[in-house]
Amino acid sequence: MAKVLIGSKKKFFGIVLAVWMAALAGCGTAQNAGSSNAAASGGAQPASGAAKEKVVVNIGVQGKTGIFPYAREKGYFEKAFAKAGAEVKWTEFASGPPHFEAIAAGRIDFGAVGGTPVVSAQTGGVDFKAIAVTSDGKTGNFIVIPKNSPIKELKDLKGKKIAVAKGSSAYNFLYMAIDRAGLKGSDVKEIQLQPDEARPALDSGAVDAWSIWEPYATTAVFQTGAKILVSGQDLNINAPSFLIARTKFLQDHPDLAVVFLKAYEEARKYYTGHFDEVAEELSKSQKLDRAIVDQVLKNSSPILSPATPEYAKAHQEQADFLYSVGAINKKLDTSKVIENKYVEQALKELGTQK
Repeated sequence: MAKVLIGSKKKFFGIVLAVWMAALAGCGTAQNAGSSNAAASGGAQPASGAAKEKVVVNIGVQGKTGIFPYAREKGYFEKAFAKAGAEVKWTEFASGPPHFEAIAAGRIDFGAVGGTPVVSAQTGGVDFKAIAVTSDGKTGNFIVIPKNSPIKELKDLKGKKIAVAKGSSAYNFLYMAIDRAGLKGSDVKEIQLQPDEARPALDSGAVDAWSIWEPYATTAVFQTGAKILVSGQDLNINAPSFLIARTKFLQDHPDLAVVFLKAYEEARKYYTGHFDEVAEELSKSQKLDRAIVDQVLKNSSPILSPATPEYAKAHQEQADFLYSVGAINKKLDTSKVIENKYVEQALKELGTQK
């Protein structure tokens, strides 16, 4: 990466992610203390001679569409874990980074996030594993502009205010996109906003563009006439998304990790194989226009896969990019947090392992 990129982007990446990773590190130091309360979060073993408590499996969920919202609505995980003598509790998040704060504090055991939060969490020392790939990421992120925006191409973002959630997959996507356009980090004005804050800002003209994921991008297009400036698919940016798990939970309950992944795969297969039925149900349960749900589902291609060499390489390249521009303070070996054995076992038991 050219030196000019390193210098110019460091101010934007470094300050924001450093603050977030410091918060994660603080949560991480409290993790052992928090593990004494892990019976509530599914991670503790009862003392010898004590009555065995039911394991509670805590799952993080974000968004209104996707495998988790649908599986939650249909009770896929509840049914699977009930057979194993465990119960499920859900926690809602606005984006990926807060999942890791919750993992570090022992408050959730599983979640689904993009690749950038995974990189930042590894840098921050959070004790977790990426246990499966759920998407190649090419259709997951977009830069959205208002209906009557004068912006026509990426280079027109120079000097513009762009909303983005810090540490999210859309965060890395934004800077990879402007890099493709020959722009520097200092060429844009980054506005740190979560999705529920960014949408009103885009609608009101307080920001000129929004780097975001589904279903928010399509919802903005359908509801306000906003336009997609560019997508990950347009730029051929392969940025895998992952299922993540708290390491202590995996150590204490490896069998339940397999149960979790099998339930995910069963929900995913039905979700992808019954388009009209799923779209109609999500439209009603999430109170979204059917046309929006249809487009979101068409834009998604959920999978369940081990981190193959191709996916592992793409994820490592994301981490290398963040390091090259000063967004993270050390070079990572991302393979250290990738653990394929649970998903390989789940797919084998389901008879779908290749």
